[in-house]
Amino acid sequence: MKKENIFENILIDKIDEQFIEIVKNEKVRIERIVSNGQSSPKDFWYEQEENEFVLLLKGSAILEFENKQVPLIEGEYINIKAFTKHRVKYTSKTEPTVWLAIFYK
Repeated sequence: MKKENIFENILIDKIDEQFIEIVKNEKVRIERIVSNGQSSPKDFWYEQEENEFVLLLKGSAILEFENKQVPLIEGEYINIKAFTKHRVKYTSKTEPTVWLAIFYK
């Protein structure tokens, strides 16, 4: 068993987001995502088969749904039901935005 820290090895990359898989099995997938000003491409929507619980650990972001926008700050979370169209409209350009995303059936 190896102890790790969610805030270690945060990369500052203005081009690509960092996705680190923490746990994965047939029922759940847990990822740490680091964004540095990235957002979803224009007209792109996630609409995945899994539910997604998202906790914003650092930074700030705006999630966009078909009929509303949800700003998130540190410590706030949202549970997105499977097949719900959503996208990342904004992540902070001045500091890393660190997400904990839990995908589950």
